[in-house]
Amino acid sequence: MPAVSKILSRRDLDFLLYEWLDVEALTANERFADHSRDTFDAFLDVSAQIAERDFAPHNRRSDLEEPTFDGVRVSVIPEVAAALKVFNETGLLSATMDESVGGLQLPHVVARACFVWFQAANLATSSYSLLTAGNASLLLTYGSPSQIDRFVRPMLQGRFTGTMCLSEPQAGSALADVTTKATPAGDGTYRVTGSKMWISGGDHELSETIVHLVLARAAGAPPGVKGLSLFIVPKHHIEADGTVGERNGVSLAGLNHKMGYRGTTNAVLSFDDATGYLVGEEGKGLAYMFHMMNEARIGVGSGAVALGYTGFLHALDYARSREQGRPVADKDPSAPAVPIVRHPDVRRMLLASKSYVEGGLALILYASKLLDEPSEENDLLLDVLTPIVKAWPSQWCRLANDHAIQVHGGYGYTREYPVEQFYRDNRLNSIHEGTDGIQGLDLLGRKVVMRGGAGLQLLIGRIVTTAVAAPAELGQPVIALCDRLAATTRKLWAAGDPTSALANSTAYLEATGHLVIAWLWLAQLNAADGKEGAFYDGKRLAARYFITHELPRIGPLLDLLDSGDTLLADMDDAVLG
Repeated sequence: MPAVSKILSRRDLDFLLYEWLDVEALTANERFADHSRDTFDAFLDVSAQIAERDFAPHNRRSDLEEPTFDGVRVSVIPEVAAALKVFNETGLLSATMDESVGGLQLPHVVARACFVWFQAANLATSSYSLLTAGNASLLLTYGSPSQIDRFVRPMLQGRFTGTMCLSEPQAGSALADVTTKATPAGDGTYRVTGSKMWISGGDHELSETIVHLVLARAAGAPPGVKGLSLFIVPKHHIEADGTVGERNGVSLAGLNHKMGYRGTTNAVLSFDDATGYLVGEEGKGLAYMFHMMNEARIGVGSGAVALGYTGFLHALDYARSREQGRPVADKDPSAPAVPIVRHPDVRRMLLASKSYVEGGLALILYASKLLDEPSEENDLLLDVLTPIVKAWPSQWCRLANDHAIQVHGGYGYTREYPVEQFYRDNRLNSIHEGTDGIQGLDLLGRKVVMRGGAGLQLLIGRIVTTAVAAPAELGQPVIALCDRLAATTRKLWAAGDPTSALANSTAYLEATGHLVIAWLWLAQLNAADGKEGAFYDGKRLAARYFITHELPRIGPLLDLLDSGDTLLADMDDAVLG
């Protein structure tokens, strides 16, 4: 790995993990007792090495030579399989899982820090592993011992890959409208028939088979989401002894051709009397699937941060090396040109990007650590934070990619530099695993009001505790906005009318997300207190920037919410043209 990577900052990761989150203290927990900072560092080192050597070099090729389907099989460039083989050999696919299934029992926060390296180096290739790990985690929680032996262990060995199959062409995100059917076969299995759309990793030749987790409606089930059950439907039949048999009734109807993220196959799948295995109980499919969906939402936020971060590092490197123009006060045309990093507007974009990507990285690591310290409070806080973890980086770390293109100028808009691909790849993150609009509805419609608003009170309490310990000129504006957010939330729900309360839920999501990132910048500021050097000065400057330049965006959003405006709920779409 080069001394200074343009993929990710190891120095920033070390600060966040050890100086702020104190992950070394997790080794006092019996689950992590076999680990130490040395083992954490070893996994971080190998992640960085493999990301640089095996993932990053084919990122451009997998974009230019996207997967193809010849009517029989899907072809993917060979570097993808080679990189996944190396990744699987590290054991990181089962990093957080129990030793009894071959897992490493790493803390989630350390495993997440490792995986960000792969997402930043090559989001498309890493997504196959992300999906497989999420699939396996769900089945370890809800699957039967025989299902774990038949499907999970081969996934964790790297033999099988996994997907999640929710959306359908006619339903999209409206899962209540799922029509895929599952009929009991009389032998303990089901026959699954229907069509699934937008299935990432849905077909390829990268593994011996693919384990699909499919939401379907069992015979006689009621309409709506309460009638959904979850089924394992493998691409091939898996015999009792674990060998891969003949093709199951799962076929590829076609590949979707995407704006970015092209190296990951995205499929339309047809299930025609395919053999499926019920997971858990009938009618609980969506509840089970949320286990994987919530992991995937954190993974999406992590991927958005990763792309924004590598884009920022590429832009910073370019701005320091590209000489163009002179300071505005220098009127001598014969004076040498200066690096563009010296121009205030370039500095604006770089500092804004730094605040987004380092704030976003803090967010996903904080959320991951909550998983390592389960408690009633931490579980509740993670519920509240999950829509923000998914949506905030997908919007603001993508803006860092936009800034990276702008810093490069005309070169940024060409394919000669990678920043345009980072932007295209990142654009998907506001869409999949629940759009920003869905996350806004989830946050305001469910998470901040459940249990009498206990989750919002908990979040605000933790923000205030951090803000009180920060310099008053930065902490007090955050405390004031906490009070205002609480008051706005009460006002929105005072009448108990969901239509009016949720009319501007996306604005609420954006405001709350910015407040959360301000909190995490104050936390980093507190962790850097009294420490000297350019790195810590950078943390202090970015924290000050975010709170003085970015946090004020919340004001107009809360003004809109306080106004009770229902224009978007009331409008007649005929006026749109």
